[in-house]
Amino acid sequence: MIQLQVCPSTLADGFNTYSPEAQKRLFDGKAVSHYMKVPSPSTDSEEAKEAIQNASRISLSGVQPKFSVLVDNLYLRYTKEGETGTFILKPRPNGYHILNKDYCAANEHLTMQIASQVFGIETAVNGLCFYANDEAAYLTRRFDITPMGKCQQEDFASLMGYTKMNGGSDYKYCNGSYEECGEVIRRFVKAAPIDLLRFFRLVVFNFISLNDDAHLKNFTLVNRGEEYRLSPAYDLINTSLHLLKPRIFALDKGLFREGMSFSDTRTIRRADFEEFGKRMDLSEKLIKRELDRFASKSPLIDNLISHSFLSEDLKRQYRLSMSYRQQMLGG
Repeated sequence: MIQLQVCPSTLADGFNTYSPEAQKRLFDGKAVSHYMKVPSPSTDSEEAKEAIQNASRISLSGVQPKFSVLVDNLYLRYTKEGETGTFILKPRPNGYHILNKDYCAANEHLTMQIASQVFGIETAVNGLCFYANDEAAYLTRRFDITPMGKCQQEDFASLMGYTKMNGGSDYKYCNGSYEECGEVIRRFVKAAPIDLLRFFRLVVFNFISLNDDAHLKNFTLVNRGEEYRLSPAYDLINTSLHLLKPRIFALDKGLFREGMSFSDTRTIRRADFEEFGKRMDLSEKLIKRELDRFASKSPLIDNLISHSFLSEDLKRQYRLSMSYRQQMLGG
């Protein structure tokens, strides 16, 4: 059994389970165990097989297996047919093309924590939990489930009208640009200026954190009251740690409606993000302030990486890759 020295949610030092802050955010203050009494999907148990079968009925998009879970007597368990889970669980992926599979959960967790703790980006509440065999899984609380019920939500692929039928098998990557995503926000969000700034920050963060999987289905509008707003960020991960040939941007057209000409990361300049900010209706002063902030080397970034559950080699790779992108953004 893993002996924890940091909170597996906030990465705060000095905790052997979830910290009080993490318990409040994740579990409404309940002292839920960071260990699960259910087997990993990688095992050959009947319960794991049932969970895999049930996962096919869960309305969650994406290639990586995702399981619906809930809290039962202070432990997390898979939902059964007919139950609504309040959490999404992402175990170790099985894709042959994925490198460092054992650390996908730790990577996504770290990236989400850097986004929220360092850069103030609203993210889905998240943490790590562990199977009995010490295998880590990424846990995130569903932002579309509230005490009042399930909120309406639509991802940007749907809002733009793209499906596999009209956009091809890679429809969420090969259609649209981040500029056109901004047009979706203008069209459907009453508080568009606020959410355009939030969206700009998220696109910049995806660049410096090397998240090249920010496709159209990884942006969502959610109605948690009487209007649609940009949802909390989710599925943030440094993909360079897991792919042989990572992309620069998830969307083929990149930042702009007319597309971009680039062969490698070195062709992307701060000026590109300055122009993108203008197209998001941001002032030059605000654009400069935000880009300077994301290019700044915060000691908290290094602290979170050090406390993360990545291997030492991957921690070093994470630091170097992010530092390089920040240097590019600094001009």
